[in-house]
Parts: sequence; structure tokens; C-alpha cells
Amino acid sequence: MARLPRPLRSALSALALAGVLAATAVGCASPGDGEGGDSAPSSPSATARSVVPPEPHVGFDYQIGGSYPPPPGVGAVSRDRTAKPAEGLYNICYVNAFQAQPDATDWWQQNHPDLLLTNDDGSPVMDQDWDEALFDISTPAKRERLAAIVGDWIDGCAAAGYQAVEADNLDSHERSEGRLTPEHDLAFATLIVARAHEAGLAIGQKNASELAQRGRAIGFDFAVAEECGQYDECGPYATAFDNRVLVIEYEPKGLARACERWGRTLSVVLRDTDVRPAGETGYVRATC
Repeated sequence: MARLPRPLRSALSALALAGVLAATAVGCASPGDGEGGDSAPSSPSATARSVVPPEPHVGFDYQIGGSYPPPPGVGAVSRDRTAKPAEGLYNICYVNAFQAQPDATDWWQQNHPDLLLTNDDGSPVMDQDWDEALFDISTPAKRERLAAIVGDWIDGCAAAGYQAVEADNLDSHERSEGRLTPEHDLAFATLIVARAHEAGLAIGQKNASELAQRGRAIGFDFAVAEECGQYDECGPYATAFDNRVLVIEYEPKGLARACERWGRTLSVVLRDTDVRPAGETGYVRATC
């Protein structure tokens, strides 16, 4: 299956490094990646909100590359966890749950080197497309430690006022050079799904259409699917998640295909691959 492209996040990675330098090394301390990154509560609030997934076919905008006022008709927006939620909308918090942000790799190597997946020579196994080191989720002990770190990020999303989390890179096993399996990714996903629900957040499966039914079975509440129109992969998500699917296309052809088949049932948006904020050169956004 073709690798689905993800947006560039160089600016957000710079924020990640700044947060890393400010992180407090306590227990399983983790690198923050922006405003409030090192002040997130370590456990969910006792008055956690009820888990509410996004509505099917809700107007959607994908803003993980930078926030801007949502266009008319948008009811749900996805933003990076360093950003503030959009007032009055359904807000989804982007978290890179299975791989390290590019500028955070040094922090991981200095503080938790054994939590990065490594080659035989000890170097990190990298997602070459996006310069991201893969987390080593191959053992229960490592999954628990990583879930504590990612869980703090998730709790931060809840504290910021988000209603849901988008957990990127469920398909990290595809880039692990055979060191990880779908079962490893799903086992780790089970832990972070539970953590999101404890915090009162819905949680979305990101990509890996072939795992949609299994993802739903372990508790994912909806799906975020990049280019499922382009690659004819929307069906498995739609079936597994009762049409609660947020589709991002990056090519006009993909948008046309998604709209023709799914435009009346799924949430579909076309964005530029850098997911630039409105007003920046290269910004692209269209819907069905």
C-alpha cells in the first residue's frame, strides 16, 4: 500500500524543541512542544467530561500547520496540541503518538534513549519521509512508559479545552524495517485510547485503513484519514466508524474522488500539503 503523505510541521517542530528545553525531568518527564507543554496535569480531572465523538459529515478544517479563523460552515477543527482550541467548535488535538517530532529526537536520545526504536548499529529507526524517529513499542514495559509520556500530552489537550485527540502514526510498523508489527501498534493504541477516555476525550485513529475494524474494537471513536479518496481507502473507515471520518485530501483528483463517493456522508476537505494558515502563500482549502 502506498505511504500516505502527512503535512510538514517544521514550524511546530521548532516549538517542540523550545518545549523540550523547558521540560521538567520528573519521573517519566516528556518533551513539551509548545505553550503549556510542560504544565499539563499528570492525571485527568476528577470531573472529566463525557466522551463525545464528532458528528458524521460535520464541516471540517485541518489546521495542524497553524491556526486561523475557521471558514464559514466549519463545525470541527483539528489543531496541533500547542495551539488553542477554536471557540465554539468541536476541537481535535493533534498528537504525534507513535513517532518523535523531528526537533525532539535529541531530547529522546538524551533522556529516554531506550524508548526509540534502533537499528543494529544503535541508531534510531527513522521515518525517512518526515525525519521522525520511531518509538519502540515492542514490549509491554516500553509501551507503558511511552503511554505515560503521551498520556500527559493527552491530558494537556483536555486541560486546554479540546474534545478529542488525533493520534498520528498508527501505521508506524510500516516504517520500522520489520521491527514492529500491527499488533505492537494496536497494543500501544489500546493504552492511549484508555488514557484519552479517562481524560474525557474522544480519540481518532489516524490512517491505517486496513486496521480500521481492529481500531474500532480497541476503542477508537472516529477516524482521521489522509487521502483515502486518492487511494480508494475511505470505505473501511466509513464502515468501522459509522461515517465518523474526517478526510483530508492533498490533490484535486483525490478531492474529486472523495466527493463523488463520500461527499454526502463523510467530512472531506482539500488542504495544501504544508497545511498553511489562511493568508500565507500556498494556502489551499476546498470542500465538496
